[in-house]
Amino acid sequence: METVIIGSGLGGITLAEELHKLMPARSIRVLTQETHGYYARPMLSHGFTRDDIEEKIILKSFDTLRALGIEVDAGCTVKAIDREQHLIHLLENGQERTLPYELLALAPGSEAFVPPSFQAFMAQLRFVNSLDDLIGLRRLREQVMATDNTPSWALIGGGLIGCEVASDMARAGDAVTLIHAFPKLMERQLEDEDATQLEKVLLDQGITLRLNESVDTVQGVDGALEIGIKGELLGPFSGVILSTGFKPRTDLAQSAGLRTNRGICVDEWLRTSDPDIFALGDAAECEDGNIYAYVLPVRQQASWLARYIAGQETKPWAPPDFKPRAKVHGFTATLPYKN
Repeated sequence: METVIIGSGLGGITLAEELHKLMPARSIRVLTQETHGYYARPMLSHGFTRDDIEEKIILKSFDTLRALGIEVDAGCTVKAIDREQHLIHLLENGQERTLPYELLALAPGSEAFVPPSFQAFMAQLRFVNSLDDLIGLRRLREQVMATDNTPSWALIGGGLIGCEVASDMARAGDAVTLIHAFPKLMERQLEDEDATQLEKVLLDQGITLRLNESVDTVQGVDGALEIGIKGELLGPFSGVILSTGFKPRTDLAQSAGLRTNRGICVDEWLRTSDPDIFALGDAAECEDGNIYAYVLPVRQQASWLARYIAGQETKPWAPPDFKPRAKVHGFTATLPYKN
C-alpha cells in the first residue's frame, strides 16, 4: 500500500520529499495533471521580463524526483476517490485504472476565480494561474511583436497577483491597463499610505489605472479585444487577463463525501473528515476558517505533515507568523502588510 499525494505544487512535492527523507522505505506516489515538472508558481507573475523563465521556473523535473525514489504519475487525472475500498480512480493516457492507497494527501491547489458576471466572457479571458497559462501568454506576446506591434493588455483585478503581473508586463515594454473594482489597490493587504504609493509606482511605469470601476463586457473586434465600462469602450487589447482571486479545488473532495466549505475542511492535524485523508496548501481550509495560500505556511504545513505521518510530531500544526509581500518592481511597503 502506498502513501499517495494528489498535486505536484509546493505542498505536494514538499510533503513527498520530506516524507521520503524521514521514511525512505515507504512507498510514495504523486499524481498530477502537470507535465512540465515541479515549478515555482510564484514566479508566474514575473514571467514577461525574463526570456529564460520557462526553464528557470522548473525547480525539479519529474525524472529527478523519480530518481530520488518518489513515484510520479504525470499527465493523469484523478476521477474519483473510493474511500470505502481505499482506491483512487485515474484516467491516464486515455486509459482508466485504479490505484490503492493507505494514506492519501490532497494538495490539488487552486484555480482562478471567475466572478459570475464574467462567465459569459470566458472564451475571451486569459489567466496567470499555471505554467501553461504563462506559456500561452508568452506565445501570444511573441505573435503580436512579430507584426511590429507593441502588446497591449487589459488586466482585471488589482490585488497582489494582478499588480505583480501588470508591473512585470509594463517593465517588459508592453502597454497595460489595470482595472480594479475598488478605490485602492491591494485593499486586503496594504494600508492606505502604501496603497497610494503603489498607485504612484504603477503610474510611473506607464500603466493606465482605472480604479473603482467594473467591467461590463469583453468583446472581440477585428482580431483584438475591447472592454466595456459603463458604456465606454477601452482597447483594442492583445489580450484580457482576469486576476480576481483564486478558488480552492474542492470538487474531488466533495464528490468523495469529504467535508468542504470554501476549501477542503481539515482539523488541527490537517485531517479531513476521513482520518486516512489529509489536505494541505491553498485548497485546505483550516480549523480557524483560514486558507493559508502563501509559500511559508504551505511549506510548513507539508514539513509538519511529513513529521506527523512519520510519528515524529505530537503537537498540532499552527500557522507561522507571516505577512504576504508584493513583488512589484520598484515598490516596497513602509507599513506592515495586513494578513
